[in-house]
Amino acid sequence: MEVIVQLDPGSKQLELFGPSDSHLRQLRRAIGVQITARQHNLIISGVENSVQQAAEVVDRMQKHLLKHRKLTSEDVTGFIEQGTLATGPENGQAVTVYSRKVVEPSTAGQLKYVETMLNNDVTFCTGPAGTGKTYLAVAVAVSMLKKRQIRRIVLARPAVEAGEKLGFLPGDIQAKVNPYLRPLFDALEDMMDFAQMRKFMELDIIEIIPLAFMRGRTLNEAAIICDEAQNTSGLQMLMVLTRLGHGSKMIITGDITQIDLDTAQKSGMIEAIETLRRVKGIGVVSLNQTDIVRHRLVQNIVRAYKKKQESQKQGQTRRPS
Repeated sequence: MEVIVQLDPGSKQLELFGPSDSHLRQLRRAIGVQITARQHNLIISGVENSVQQAAEVVDRMQKHLLKHRKLTSEDVTGFIEQGTLATGPENGQAVTVYSRKVVEPSTAGQLKYVETMLNNDVTFCTGPAGTGKTYLAVAVAVSMLKKRQIRRIVLARPAVEAGEKLGFLPGDIQAKVNPYLRPLFDALEDMMDFAQMRKFMELDIIEIIPLAFMRGRTLNEAAIICDEAQNTSGLQMLMVLTRLGHGSKMIITGDITQIDLDTAQKSGMIEAIETLRRVKGIGVVSLNQTDIVRHRLVQNIVRAYKKKQESQKQGQTRRPS
């Protein structure tokens, strides 16, 4: 099989190909394809699955280079590893969005997550950083908007500082909350071009707000995503859950190992999962280290911290009273 990948005119081919074409050689060795550069095209040939995987990696490389203006061999390795994972679970749960053809689950855990979101009106998803909790939730919401299954998307986050005091922030309310909402903007930017995203936001088709702004509202025909929900109180979580209106879908995501609330305060997300796990129409998914699709070191970092926490718990258990 042979595929011709048209290179983005805005991408710098020298940086894309790497020093002495090292990035292309890296792709050839890792995936087992032939790659030939001709003007503004790359010709990839080989076995069908491998060719498709290599084309997807090149697409990710171009987007990364356009966004960050640099591309390292470690970046390429990460994209290749993501592509290898994507060929694992056989599934038909490809999610169609605006700017990319499809967003596909990369692991068995992510596949279960997508299926749970599609089959339930409310989904809770827990997992460590890098498992795609927010990204896949936004992809499903954007896909539903594109198919006109919903009329709007509401993305919310609690404005809780992650272990540090930021002090007074200047500017209007938008300027104050933007740092907390930045991860949601990043996910959206990968699903549609900036002009389209801005237009949707001006028309209130897409709304990105702090959690407190949801109070008193009923959201009909909407996809509602509550991100970083481990940092909600019990009352906040109840408030969020009761915003669900007719024809709506709600996705609640968080990492319950990174709770930034006061020590004495229980996470509203944990409480909600314990209370609602057996309610029909509510799905619960737990992702783990094997579902991490960021840089290859992220899995090792998460695993090391988890091992340390388990060791500390064992030490506390053995301590004489």
